[in-house]
Amino acid sequence: MPANAHTRTYDAVIVGGGHNGLVAAAYLARAGRSVLVLERLDHTGGAAVSTRPFAGVDARLSRYSYLVSLLPQKIVRDLALDFRVRARTVSSYTPAERDGRPTGLLVGGGEQRTRDAFARLTGGEREYAAWQRFYGRTARVAERVFPTLTEPLPSRDELRRRIDDETAWRALFEEPIGVAVEENFADDLVRGVVLTDALIGTFADAHDPSLVQNRCFLYHVIGGGTGAWDVPVGGMGALTDALAAAARSAGAVIETGHEAVRIATDGDTAEVTYRTADGEGVAAARHVLVNASPQELAVLTGDPSPEPAEGAQLKVNMLLTRLPKLRDPAVDPREAFAGTFHIAEGYRQLATAHAQAAAGELPTAPPSEIYCHSLTDPTILGPDLAARGYQTLTLFGLHAPARLFDRDNDAVREELLKATLAQLDAHLAEPLADCLATDADGRPCIEAKTPLDLERDLRLPGGNIFHRALSWPYAQQDTGRWGVETRHPNVLLCGAGAVRGGGVSGVPGHNAAMAVLEAGA
Repeated sequence: MPANAHTRTYDAVIVGGGHNGLVAAAYLARAGRSVLVLERLDHTGGAAVSTRPFAGVDARLSRYSYLVSLLPQKIVRDLALDFRVRARTVSSYTPAERDGRPTGLLVGGGEQRTRDAFARLTGGEREYAAWQRFYGRTARVAERVFPTLTEPLPSRDELRRRIDDETAWRALFEEPIGVAVEENFADDLVRGVVLTDALIGTFADAHDPSLVQNRCFLYHVIGGGTGAWDVPVGGMGALTDALAAAARSAGAVIETGHEAVRIATDGDTAEVTYRTADGEGVAAARHVLVNASPQELAVLTGDPSPEPAEGAQLKVNMLLTRLPKLRDPAVDPREAFAGTFHIAEGYRQLATAHAQAAAGELPTAPPSEIYCHSLTDPTILGPDLAARGYQTLTLFGLHAPARLFDRDNDAVREELLKATLAQLDAHLAEPLADCLATDADGRPCIEAKTPLDLERDLRLPGGNIFHRALSWPYAQQDTGRWGVETRHPNVLLCGAGAVRGGGVSGVPGHNAAMAVLEAGA
């Protein structure tokens, strides 16, 4: 496919400047390839960005993606990234009411503290012992599976042999995760805390026969080889800023405000037509890497569109003048909010919420979880806010499929937000509204995003944060050697919809770059 006189030519053109596209650009440029990154927006980072969403308020929030677990240290080391994470002092806190009194389950703060919390909630040692056994097993799976994410795809049998634990294989890969949850745990609240990792960004029941919930659970417990979820120092934008700097310093050209509109390829060379405010242009390359959804890839190449995707979450960002007091007197708010704060996530509550949403109704008790970035990393707050004790909260609501918002996105968003915060307020000693900061215009510092908002703002298909259902981390028919291949030999998918995609990981970007380098051109 010969280029015309006005076409710029590169070894690789990357469509999309999200974190995966930037990972691929940095690897390829460091290997001596000429690289052009075309980004539709006026900034890089995609969904992994930090912004100041509240007018006149010096708080830089991770707006869409909150925590880091799946980013391999290999990528940080290989690209010499100026990026760090901090461990949270508490894993999670889940408030509850038992026998008419407020209580809860605190996981973290030391082994004895956690053991005592289980005993206080459940009245015995059984659930804590089961917790230790269950997560000891998932930790061993994580040690074996996580390193494979940046290697060529293993076969199913190879991964099974590598895990070398038939009980774990059955629980995670063959039976609905609900079976293992119910076999191992008896307490409804403990069951719910375990199940949440199978539902974040995934609309499914614990016993869904498709096992989509198992795949979600797997990716949530293998990160870093430990399953720990850490706070990015400086916010999520610190990661993508570091990646952009690494790509540029290696020689990659990054052009924002450049929207790719078409990819034409004969399998050997390709041309990417893009649009700017000044008109259209063309860039030719031996390889094109698409850091966008499979749906967007199909539009660009003119191929049939894949199955529609659907997101199922409510994302809420808040700034508080102080953390709210809890009804549970045994836990300090700074501990409770230091980890993942689970709301309305008992096992039966999750099942009821899913059934209601599947029937087209808003859940009466919407489940959600909250993260307080600023407790672990106060650098995202301006010095004045930090000195005055302000805190950020980001809430991730579950079982909120895009279909629920079709009739009236704005009205349903407000209705769901009100119901979600009411579930939180039920466990607080003061209304959350009393703790909300106000912006320069006197408005409460709170914003909510539905799946339809995410589709509009970020082109996430159906608002799905993973672009489509997560895949098993092993080779299947037509997955290719690295899990990034498409029907076009020189067009690769390096976004979250690739095999072993989803979440902030950089894995698809790394793997697409490795596929290009292996091709030798």
